[in-house]
Amino acid sequence: MLALFIDKLLLFPLWVKQIIYLRLHQNLSLSLSEDFISTREDNIFHLYVPVLSFLGKQELAERRSGLDDNLYNFLTYVEQGLNLLEISMNNFWTMEEVAKYFILCLDQNYVKTPESVFVYAMAGFIAGKFRTGEYFKRSDKINVNQLERAILVQKESIKDNKPLKIAEIMINLGYITEKDTTSLLLIKDEAKNRFILDASIVPEQYKTAVSDIKPYEDEIAKLNEQNRLLKEQINRVLAFIKKNG
Repeated sequence: MLALFIDKLLLFPLWVKQIIYLRLHQNLSLSLSEDFISTREDNIFHLYVPVLSFLGKQELAERRSGLDDNLYNFLTYVEQGLNLLEISMNNFWTMEEVAKYFILCLDQNYVKTPESVFVYAMAGFIAGKFRTGEYFKRSDKINVNQLERAILVQKESIKDNKPLKIAEIMINLGYITEKDTTSLLLIKDEAKNRFILDASIVPEQYKTAVSDIKPYEDEIAKLNEQNRLLKEQINRVLAFIKKNG
């Protein structure tokens, strides 16, 4: 359905698309730094198409590990070649949930590691595996020496009873900008939101198909509860993996 909306926009006259682009750019510029606005498509986390590893294909076929159904659903959609945004919308999952499934599958070698450092860094940050400093290091915004210096300054601030956040320190040192940090935190915060297209604005010729969604509202509520429970399980697994290296 999202593809239908985008295709419809692309059919607008050029002078209309120019206005839409300008308005969108102005809106995004209020909250995002240019790095996030002008990034290449293959560096955007939610447009990434995961690839099953041999182990992932084997687990999906044999299901020996007894994973939660949602994780098998995730692997099934990966096998079908969907990107992370499509996986999210097809399951009514938040992007945070998708990121956690993705990171968990990465840690278990069920999917291959992305070539883009930006995709991996954003996945880890949204999933809660990486903190702010680690994200900027993995996305090549800062280097290892700069991160180590920022951590050292943070330790000194704690000793002086004037604790500073790592992002604040990196801004003071000139490694990143304040907007870099606010952009990242906003993306993570909005990743917690569930996105469902409003059927009331669907083009007329597609309304019949969209009306088929209504009988599944109870099922969606059950799925949301399953997602909540799985989220707790994944958080515990990620915490264990992080603690044990």
